[in-house]
Amino acid sequence: MSHQPREPSEGSHTLPRRTTLGEAQLRPRVIVADLGSGNLRSVEKALVAVGADVTVSGDPQAIAGAGRLVVPGQGAFGACAAALDRNGGALRQALQAFIATGRPFFGICIGMQLLFESSEENPEARGLAVLPGRVRRFADQPGLKIPHMGWNQTRRGPAATDAVPDGAFFYFVHSYFPDPARAEDVALTSQHGAPFCAAVGRGPIFATQFHPEKSQAAGLALLRRFAVA
Repeated sequence: MSHQPREPSEGSHTLPRRTTLGEAQLRPRVIVADLGSGNLRSVEKALVAVGADVTVSGDPQAIAGAGRLVVPGQGAFGACAAALDRNGGALRQALQAFIATGRPFFGICIGMQLLFESSEENPEARGLAVLPGRVRRFADQPGLKIPHMGWNQTRRGPAATDAVPDGAFFYFVHSYFPDPARAEDVALTSQHGAPFCAAVGRGPIFATQFHPEKSQAAGLALLRRFAVA
């Protein structure tokens, strides 16, 4: 019988031993994009824990030229979309340029939602429109808590990675979820009042509505696969 993991806490990751210079040169290099929101430190620590060489950067040139890119985000869709459009849309252009190269991309929470066209949260804000579909709010139901916070079990979809077994639990904090137009883009689903898309994947793109950096062993397994694959 499956049991939900403990509530995540800061500093819960076991960090690797100090590496030598030679080992550091062999570690996969990952840029964590700083959009001005999101718990960047937790994401950075989780990636270090799985063996990545991590740099946090809000520099569009560094983001566009990254070998592997993680885009976290918390808060409102509109605020994160606005961050992309500052300075003449430099960050938006950098993300689009990176994704066009076909290099590995991992979106987390709002970083996932930005892959879609728009959101019911801020209908006037533009997403990146990399994946067709919209971001929707959970429908109000008697007894249903919104935002949805806590551990939820997931089920594999057509785009599921082999790093996630069917039934794995992940940690969620959200009121909105993506509604992909293409069923084949759905990697994981979960349930909160009704079924919803919890992760998407297409080619080198993988993104989660949940927080892998707060999801203990299951989340670290996903980040490890992204960082070293």
